[in-house]
Amino acid sequence: MKILVIEDEQSLRENITNYLNVDGNICESCSALNPALQKLSDYDYDCVLLDIGLPDGEGLDVLQYLRTNQKNEGVLIISARNSLEDKLKGLDIGADDYLTKPFHLAELKARLMAVYRRKALNTNNKLIFNEITIDVQGRTVEVNEASIILTRKEYDMLLYFIANKGKVISKNAIAEHLWGDEMDMHDNFDFIYTHVKNLRRKLLDAGGKDYLTSIYGIGYKFIG
Repeated sequence: MKILVIEDEQSLRENITNYLNVDGNICESCSALNPALQKLSDYDYDCVLLDIGLPDGEGLDVLQYLRTNQKNEGVLIISARNSLEDKLKGLDIGADDYLTKPFHLAELKARLMAVYRRKALNTNNKLIFNEITIDVQGRTVEVNEASIILTRKEYDMLLYFIANKGKVISKNAIAEHLWGDEMDMHDNFDFIYTHVKNLRRKLLDAGGKDYLTSIYGIGYKFIG
């Protein structure tokens, strides 16, 4: 995920970014309202961690900015304010969740992932990644609004790559995820190469970008 952490307490801000970066996320941060609004104007993020008590203004103005400009970042409020009124106000303006300080970083991560999943999987059970649209319930895939036919393994592989975009995934991890105990039946990983090659070809033939990169001696990386 690409995450923007808006928090004025330096130690907490650094602890959060360091903790989330371990999983390969891209975390940017700022300590005040105006720099946050500038970043949100210049870039798109998957999720925003928002402290609503900022030194130069009200953090809830970030939610208003996102709504006014029709931006789709998921927002998790992190605040020392624990009154029901504050929580309801934040959620009503557009926050996806509200976590009261102090909190454990593990809970923060779990809440953040839940927000991200809800945003990625909309009410139509569709997962949208750039020009690729996946109907999770119907198990169909479209590229640039044109349907493509994938085998079961190609479909599962595409979902797995998108869920782990930006990470180097070993051939062994792919085999375990897609074949489970059946992977022991294979002497090598040539079958993975074949599925990846076919998946890449079908995406490219439909006008999609080439997201799949081979990492020599290790596996593959889906570049988001």
